[in-house]
Amino acid sequence: MALKSFIAAAAVVALPRVNADFQQACAALASQLTIRDTTVSSTSFVAAGTNLTFPTVDPTCETPFQVVSSDVCRVVLTLVTSNRSSTIMEAWLPSNWTGRFLSTGNGGIGGCIQYTDLDYASSLGFATTGSNNGHSGQNGTLFLNNIEVVRDFAWRSLLTSAVVGKQITNDFYGKPHTKSYYLGCSTGGRQGWKMAQEFPDLFDGIVAGSPALAFDNLTSWSGMFFPIIANAGPDGYPPPPLWGAVDTELLKQCDGIDGAVDGIIEDPSLCNFRPEALICPSANSSSCLTPKQAATVRAIFEPLFADGSLVYPRLQFGPGLVAAVFEIYSQSQFLFTDNWFRFAVFNDPAFNTSVLTPDEISFAWNLNPGDVNTWSGDLSKFRNRGAKILHYHGQQDQIITSANSNRYYDFVSQTMRLPHTSLDEFYRFFRISGMEHCGGGQGATFIGNVEASVASLDPDENVLTAMVRWIEEGVAPETITGTAFVNQTQALGVDFKRAHCRYPYRNVNTGTGDFKDPATWKCIL
Repeated sequence: MALKSFIAAAAVVALPRVNADFQQACAALASQLTIRDTTVSSTSFVAAGTNLTFPTVDPTCETPFQVVSSDVCRVVLTLVTSNRSSTIMEAWLPSNWTGRFLSTGNGGIGGCIQYTDLDYASSLGFATTGSNNGHSGQNGTLFLNNIEVVRDFAWRSLLTSAVVGKQITNDFYGKPHTKSYYLGCSTGGRQGWKMAQEFPDLFDGIVAGSPALAFDNLTSWSGMFFPIIANAGPDGYPPPPLWGAVDTELLKQCDGIDGAVDGIIEDPSLCNFRPEALICPSANSSSCLTPKQAATVRAIFEPLFADGSLVYPRLQFGPGLVAAVFEIYSQSQFLFTDNWFRFAVFNDPAFNTSVLTPDEISFAWNLNPGDVNTWSGDLSKFRNRGAKILHYHGQQDQIITSANSNRYYDFVSQTMRLPHTSLDEFYRFFRISGMEHCGGGQGATFIGNVEASVASLDPDENVLTAMVRWIEEGVAPETITGTAFVNQTQALGVDFKRAHCRYPYRNVNTGTGDFKDPATWKCIL
């Protein structure tokens, strides 16, 4: 489906062509908005092609600029959320409005507006909002002794900005929006799920990727890698030249389970990798691990337990993950874990996060600062109002194990006492083989979940337009077809496509032709 066709799928509001009238209406909006506890910083017309810069944005957000794809009215405002907290939000109101509204989420420790998502959605005709989630920057220092800022991060900033964003949208266009959507990944995926669980009336359709569900336990799990590597010592640390050997052996043991030896593991839950297979008498071999090194590799793929109870499932098996773990977690405690435990859980900047004890892990989960955990399996209210959720997770995720998304789906099934055939009516979960955290990787990972991963606007190949079709036409996605480009570069052309199955189905190759041919794959239970 072409961009023009997608925009035409809903009646576009009859606005004048983008000219002085539209620009004047945008400039006048600031004086017309009367929203309680809100300060409007600016309303300004931004023409398509503008290279928009953000000089006041915290440098840790790494957002120097955004090229704007379509003509928009950009609204910047600050919302008071309590007597000790506020959130900065933006609304991008496109000239080609389709009647749809969309909120975007955040990432990481969550103090950065996702400008790429604002541009992506507004270019497709959505009136789009985003916020800084109640604090500025990719850190949690403002959580210290301020539970109100924590609440903003956990849920309130998104809720408030979405409600205000809908009002701004309705005021500007002079008519109510037709349908409301949400798009987010990682922390943004968790935010989408939080809205479905606790505020089911807010969105009609939610696209939630690689979600940081069971948040407190996720931060504990993320914090286990640094002590594992530190305790291994120099003789237990597999040096970088051996990481490739680990990948080779992992693929040797698990790549063919899905019927194709293609460097991609379709269902990591079926893989039981034995790093001990790399142990050999010659410790100097370029393809051998010592027993202690093998034990370290095994440890990073183990689930996390505390006092005999599961805290978080294991890191899924996949090529490149050993290298990613050692690169991300070996130098110091993971930033998000360190910030969360020091400033949100214990309110103590001097708290030592280098090793988390079982008691500290349990304390964080039970405290649940700001009600952030996002682990409810009852989606009855969301289902009953006819809302839908599309959940996806990359099967080579180096930040949030995809195994937790499997676990959550099964938890919903158990809680609601529904088989997958009934969950399909409102909740579909797609496992994207070869995808790293929210994108990238060797698989067919271009699925339209973010602006940089758009290969097509066809709802069969794009999670956002698939959600729109599901809500507005009642056509649920059976599979999501992803695209892989040569060397992950669109300019070099398509390498292959693959239809990703919805859970609990898994993808297997029929062995009837080239594994790059989508027709040689099928979904089975």
